[in-house]
Amino acid sequence: MLDSARALRRLRIRGAALVRHGWGRRVAVAARRVEEIIDLNHTGLVVATLFFAWSVTPSLVPRDWLFQGLISGINAALGYGVGCVLQWLFFLWIRPRLKFAGPPEWVRYAVKVAIVLTCALVAAYMLVLSADWQREITSLMGMEGTTRAAYLRTGALSFAVGALVVAVYRTLRELVRYLGRQLSRWVRIPAGLAPATGALLLTVLIVTLFNGVATRAFFSVANSAFSARNDKMTPFAVQPTLPERSGSPESLAKWETLGSEGRWFVSHGPDPMLITAATGKPARQPIRVYVGLQSATPEVTEEQLAVAELERTGAFDRKVLVIVTTTGTGWVNTMSAAALEYMYNGDTAILASQYSYLPSVLSFLADREKVAVAGKKMFDAVYERWSARPPESRPKLLVYGESLGSQGSEAAFTGLADLRSKVDGALWVGPPNSNRLWEQFISRRDPGTREVQPIYADGLVVRFAADADDLAQPSDDWRRPRIAYLMHPSDPIVWWSTDLLTSQPDWLSEPRGSDVSSQMRWWPFVTFWQVAADLTNAQGVSDGHGHRYGSLVLDGWVSIAAPPDWTPELGEKIRTQIELAEMFERTVK
Repeated sequence: MLDSARALRRLRIRGAALVRHGWGRRVAVAARRVEEIIDLNHTGLVVATLFFAWSVTPSLVPRDWLFQGLISGINAALGYGVGCVLQWLFFLWIRPRLKFAGPPEWVRYAVKVAIVLTCALVAAYMLVLSADWQREITSLMGMEGTTRAAYLRTGALSFAVGALVVAVYRTLRELVRYLGRQLSRWVRIPAGLAPATGALLLTVLIVTLFNGVATRAFFSVANSAFSARNDKMTPFAVQPTLPERSGSPESLAKWETLGSEGRWFVSHGPDPMLITAATGKPARQPIRVYVGLQSATPEVTEEQLAVAELERTGAFDRKVLVIVTTTGTGWVNTMSAAALEYMYNGDTAILASQYSYLPSVLSFLADREKVAVAGKKMFDAVYERWSARPPESRPKLLVYGESLGSQGSEAAFTGLADLRSKVDGALWVGPPNSNRLWEQFISRRDPGTREVQPIYADGLVVRFAADADDLAQPSDDWRRPRIAYLMHPSDPIVWWSTDLLTSQPDWLSEPRGSDVSSQMRWWPFVTFWQVAADLTNAQGVSDGHGHRYGSLVLDGWVSIAAPPDWTPELGEKIRTQIELAEMFERTVK
């Protein structure tokens, strides 16, 4: 440290001399910039470069240069902090025991310059490799890849983000020192204990704010913001006039209380004319029931209102009744709903409800129990009314959930036996890794089967699929009622878990899925952060990859609840119709 201080003083003296001799202010500024670089913790710089190199290795979904720059900058800053700690431990425990005085000052200076240059070259080389890896991932997903020149911008952005994070850390460090000086001055704490006491106080303050005031404030603001979005009206969602829809003049759930997603759900979908045109058979008007957060009153709960709406619309007299557990905002996959309505010529009733204003990611962070409680309450209320009818007059009872909705839908059942005793089929799409039943099936899969393509109990009851062909595996013997999970090998929502911090998952140690890069490797902590970052971009890919399941939901419904007169030709006609409707929704919504 003394040698470093001497080198810095020499730089200052040389810079001042250059100014006196007329070289001007620019040379002095350049000297100060060199001084700042030399002042870096070089152990931290080496570890930061290592973390940066890890962060640009392949993950599950492709990234553009901007997104990668943000992720890599944060990773590099974390690595810099780790390196600083390692150097501190070295000088604290190892250096005092070494009798070697070390190389001359000029050698140390040259080594530091070499470290800076080497780290810069390694970072540039990794960016070039990363561009190639990104092109491999996009090729696997049928997407357009990036170029090396474009991806090099990631380096500049990463440096800026990393410098910002380090600056915040140094600000906090100065705050700790300030608190230490004040404690030493006013509370009479010994000088040696003052910094540690200051750090402890600051840590307690930050943790308290994060766990209490700051967290509540953040989710309160987020809830308010998305509540405003929930009230947003779109000209493409028009109040229905049909009595089979919630929000209609006859409905118990008023139009203005359904929320943005609920209004879209009840105002769209195939009518009897469209269904007949696709199937060539007479069709009924499908029933769509939706209950929003604002639909309930102090006297009537959401589940009570939902059951009343089902009775009002005659839902219990249809061939099929589906209970959908939505995502955080109350979103329903209209492609999945329409697929079933076409399959049964409109003789269906679909129920969905809203339990939060927040998107799934924030709902997952804020209160995962909310979706579980909401899913169980809604199913229990409907099941009680459904099971009270004579068996011969009950509709086929199905459950559906996508993403966080699958977790809420699973929560209604204690286990596989309970599930099969209550429903006629379950379709769960893109299940989070924390799903209780899914995790049990995966962990107990048949020996020799992969985590990304598992077989549970010879596929007799539960099956997992990334495409339509997987649903037919391993044999034709699939007992009813059937349970199907749709999950892509590249879906980060399925594969992200805290276990990635310290242990390599099976899906990375076994042969990879078809759309996962062969170059992806597991690294402690880094892979966890990589896949966590992928969560925000899980749908930024083409259909059939990531968290985009497209018309595969039709194949899922066919596998678990196909009507007696089903044919593959009819399936392709329906697929065309629901894909066109999905294109329209993406365009105008």
